[in-house]
Amino acid sequence: MTDPNRLPDPNIVLYDTMQRQKVRFEPTTPGHVGMYLCGPTVYSDAHLGHAKKEVAFDVVRRTFEHFGYRVRFVANITDVGHLQNDSDDGEDKMLARARLEQLEPMEVADKYFWSFFKDMDDLNVKRPSINPRATGHIQEQIKLIEELIARGHAYESAGSVYFDVRSWPEYGKLSGRKLDDLEVGTREAVREEKRDPRDFALWKHAEPEHLMRWDSPWGVGFPGWHIECSAMSLKYLGEGFDIHGGGLDLQFPHHEAEIAQAEAAGHHFARYWMHNNMLTVNGEKMSKSKGNFTTIQDVLKKYDPMVVRFLLVSSHYRSVTEFSEEVFDSARNGYRRITEALANLERALKDAPAGSDAALNSKIDAHTQAFEDALRDDFNTPKAVAALFGLTTDVNAALNSGKVGRESIERALNAYRTLGGEVLGLFAADAQTAQDDTEVVDALMELVLKARQHYRLQKQYAQADDVRDTLNRVGVTVEDTRDGARWKR
Repeated sequence: MTDPNRLPDPNIVLYDTMQRQKVRFEPTTPGHVGMYLCGPTVYSDAHLGHAKKEVAFDVVRRTFEHFGYRVRFVANITDVGHLQNDSDDGEDKMLARARLEQLEPMEVADKYFWSFFKDMDDLNVKRPSINPRATGHIQEQIKLIEELIARGHAYESAGSVYFDVRSWPEYGKLSGRKLDDLEVGTREAVREEKRDPRDFALWKHAEPEHLMRWDSPWGVGFPGWHIECSAMSLKYLGEGFDIHGGGLDLQFPHHEAEIAQAEAAGHHFARYWMHNNMLTVNGEKMSKSKGNFTTIQDVLKKYDPMVVRFLLVSSHYRSVTEFSEEVFDSARNGYRRITEALANLERALKDAPAGSDAALNSKIDAHTQAFEDALRDDFNTPKAVAALFGLTTDVNAALNSGKVGRESIERALNAYRTLGGEVLGLFAADAQTAQDDTEVVDALMELVLKARQHYRLQKQYAQADDVRDTLNRVGVTVEDTRDGARWKR
């Protein structure tokens, strides 16, 4: 188990998008990490691309906790202001879905809010420390807009308020884009009420038919998509918080706008920026707009949630993850190798003699060190998984060689449960349920092997072979040894 008294590790390195290089992580407050993650717009079921982001940053959070840090993890819920095509013009995604399903917008938000967290629970993603919703923080957003107007970085026009990008020369520093190189109309719709077509909305005037509307100093309206994250991250994490995360597709314009809004208003914003890469189908980004998405719920009808999670952590968060049947089959086989080794250790523990195996202990320590070194290096989960496979190879060899001492078995079990379970989150099933299942399977297999032995003693070899062949067809191998029959998956 992770040591709760472990001192914070000073050797964690992460890739900072702003600096475009790996840097050593230094927290604002020693021993603490403040993280903000751009959460979902809750207008439909989450897809596998969302799962990659959530699992990636869940592992980042778990890694910091494993290395002795106390983490405040804030992830927002967008339930207003995110317009179609991520633009300043068009219909709110929540309203479009509400009309389609003949529901109130907040009914849509609540429906898919709980659907999202059901998916995350299935994937063993830890709940955020704080989960603010945009509609619950309208006043904070209005206050931030007022600060921008007072400093000359925003202006009101026809009941809407826009950020004046020309007033902030640093706009584009995260993505590396220069303002003069941005094409008019790219991601931000051109509107006549803007001073510059590249200005983006902070507050939008609400037409009479617009259902989601609030009073403001500029009239009845609703907040822009970008302003909510600036306001909520500062509210719950404070000035100069540590890490802001999100998908690579949010780098521009969403995160670029967040930085401009916060810093132009005089606030110290995120110190490190982390972005996960995409999940692709046939080399193309999975997204709802492209229509090539598969919902998490549909995937979990076919695959064990932990196989899905194993697939996602087997790819580095900054790498592209390809979705295909073959990839899932490979993940299922890899995950089975690890879980079977864990089950074999639990079985061996029951009859293990006292004592310890120095050679196995040394290998366990070496694989643990390799696992932790991998995660210190920008959360390199593929190398961490490789360390688990290395541990599995050595554990299986030790168990197959004969008796292994109880202390070494317990040491190996702790390594699996800490590294694979607590850090990578791969063993989500309730521990007692899993133990009960193991005991049921063991009891049934004991009966099956007794029946097979009875056939052999009665020289009914055809029936004995039929038992063995039936077990083989479902992936169970029976080995006849001097000490009796043994089985393994």
